[in-house]
Amino acid sequence: MHAKGLVIIPTYNEIENVEAIVEAVFGLKETFDVLIVDDNSPDGTAQKVVEMQDRFSGRLHLLLRKEKQGLGKAYISGFKWALERDYEYLFEMDADFSHDPNDLERLYRTCKKPGVDIAIGSRYVQGVNVVNWPLNRVLLSYGASFYVKLITGMRIHDPTAGFICYSRKVIEGIDLDDIQFVGYAFQIEMKFRAYTRGFKLVEVPIIFKDRELGQSKMSGAIIHEAVLGVLSMKWKSLFNKKDKSYEQNSYQECQHRK
Repeated sequence: MHAKGLVIIPTYNEIENVEAIVEAVFGLKETFDVLIVDDNSPDGTAQKVVEMQDRFSGRLHLLLRKEKQGLGKAYISGFKWALERDYEYLFEMDADFSHDPNDLERLYRTCKKPGVDIAIGSRYVQGVNVVNWPLNRVLLSYGASFYVKLITGMRIHDPTAGFICYSRKVIEGIDLDDIQFVGYAFQIEMKFRAYTRGFKLVEVPIIFKDRELGQSKMSGAIIHEAVLGVLSMKWKSLFNKKDKSYEQNSYQECQHRK
């Protein structure tokens, strides 16, 4: 028997963090399994996970991919792996302790509440709760969140958040093979697709702390993808609504003629 919740942690060159983050998750009162999705890190991250598997037999899993393909594809691989098993709750979490493992339990409790489908660890639902970020990065992130809300209509304070608990039915309800984006726009797209399908998203306040070890994966290309990706998603959603409306009206007209 495995846990009801699976914590999916993508890694690339996280040898300095991976052992500590796994131990922190397994040190919680609530029982979670962990899946490390490693993009063939040259620093030996995957080998370290293999070494730890004897200590956490049946609870620590490794999905090794051939090359670095982006955050989104790593999570999609993890989601598909989880759906082949009977996990009820799937978590996204970074390996670098920017997400406090202790908050997993709060996300889990929130996601289990009746009517809640997604619990989001939010940096901005109660002010700005970010530690050790330079002001320009805080402004960029906060401004991006406002931009996403404005364009998509989602009433989420932190739509770019990557610390999330999904109920299984949400992941089952999204066509993972149709996801477009691989960088941080992936986080926005997943929330937007869930939102347009009527799932309920709830934000849980967290304190986000910038990594102390290892290198950030943020880049200009990732930001560019996110900015243009939001416009693309909204544009396509408008056409989908028109198509669905046309189909519904045509159906009703045919029924009336009968």
